[in-house]
Amino acid sequence: MVRFRLPESRWFEIKVSELMSDSVHARNNASASDGNNYLNEKPKGICVALVSQGKTIKFTGSSPDDFISIIRTSMLSWVNFATDDLQHEGNDIAAKFGFTDSLVSTLLSGYYATFEDRGTEMGIMLPAVRAEGLELKVYPLIILIKNDLIVTMHSKEVARLVVFARYADGFLRKLPESASSQDKLTLMLIRIIDESNSRNFEHLREIEELGDKLSETLVDPKSPRMTIGRQIYEIKHALITYLNTLWRTLDVLHSLRYGDADLVTDNPKVLSKIGLLADEVNRQIELSEHMSEVLASGLEVLQSLYNNQLQVLNNRMALVMTWLTILGTAVLVPNTLATIFSFAFGLESKLLLWSILILIVSTVNATFLAYWWVRRRVIITAIPEETDKR
Repeated sequence: MVRFRLPESRWFEIKVSELMSDSVHARNNASASDGNNYLNEKPKGICVALVSQGKTIKFTGSSPDDFISIIRTSMLSWVNFATDDLQHEGNDIAAKFGFTDSLVSTLLSGYYATFEDRGTEMGIMLPAVRAEGLELKVYPLIILIKNDLIVTMHSKEVARLVVFARYADGFLRKLPESASSQDKLTLMLIRIIDESNSRNFEHLREIEELGDKLSETLVDPKSPRMTIGRQIYEIKHALITYLNTLWRTLDVLHSLRYGDADLVTDNPKVLSKIGLLADEVNRQIELSEHMSEVLASGLEVLQSLYNNQLQVLNNRMALVMTWLTILGTAVLVPNTLATIFSFAFGLESKLLLWSILILIVSTVNATFLAYWWVRRRVIITAIPEETDKR
């Protein structure tokens, strides 16, 4: 029987057999929800602690005070909080766990991702990506680290570390007994960063699916050009935002990969796992850049459609203007001469034949001259039917 002193001066007893089970959920002798749905319940925090080698405990709570007593007696602990307002609540939560009250504010002032090493404590901010259709939103994931504790905080607007919350107790039990406390702490940090990156990568797949639907829209020549252009811009903007988060995440991994921080292990085998995370982020960057190139080709196709349609419209307008010019000339010249002859000669019978002859000759000459000038000056570019249909 293992006994823990919890808040409100009560002793909480758990059998060793229960400690070795996959999950133990207790708070003040009451069961709590599982790690995979704790975000949806009233408790907004979850704690997983390695109380001794091979023995773990997992439970939920609504305040840091619910976890402090067990954290103090544990070999290694992880606490995750989902907050309504990370800017205001983050400093209070960090201070109760013994971190500097300005650490969270410093991290939140960074751009997408930040690394802050203060010797006895360390803070990391990573981007937590959430895609809502063509809109990509980025939330901060705060990771606070000291000797035997990792505290993570994020907004309730984004689901994060749900899988790790489900299997964290098993992960802690499987840590090698011979590993140092720095090794264990670094391994748990790597696991947290890996899950956050994997969750972000899922949203890139959603963007790719939207890009595939857009390609289907481009096939239809009747698709509204303004709608297509707007969708391409929104996907392109989402990709640029996602690439920014990847580059900033890579900067944080480069700050960790050599083990320069006192809290991070210098074990080459453990640090190699951070190198693998960096390689995975680089692959994601390559995929994102490739998709950006595909979208750029889509923009070129759209521009070609615009040019073809404008050229077809220009040819039609030029053809109409050509015939209007010819017809206008054919009507204008005889009308003008008829007006002059009617005024000058009164169209007497002896001059009627000459008037008609002059009208006919002048009309034919003027029409021919107008047609000759249009054919010489107006250039109509022929567009193949296949291009128009495409």
